[in-house]
Amino acid sequence: MSLTPHLIEELELLNLFNLNSTQEGIKVHHDADPKMVAAAHRLFDKGIISQMDGGYLTDRGVETAEHVQLLVKMLQAES
Repeated sequence: MSLTPHLIEELELLNLFNLNSTQEGIKVHHDADPKMVAAAHRLFDKGIISQMDGGYLTDRGVETAEHVQLLVKMLQAES
């Protein structure tokens, strides 16, 4: 499995969510980077976020974002 540009864009968007609060979502405005708008649409279609323009993480989305953010932290950690 390769990391396609679409997958990387989705990972970047998931990394923006604050996992410390279920009451905090994100909004991807219609005039945002078209790649991020498209990534939000794909994540919505996959059932990971609640709205096509961001919104909140679904239960599946919380689990997915936790994994994404943990992986980013692990890869950024200094040895």
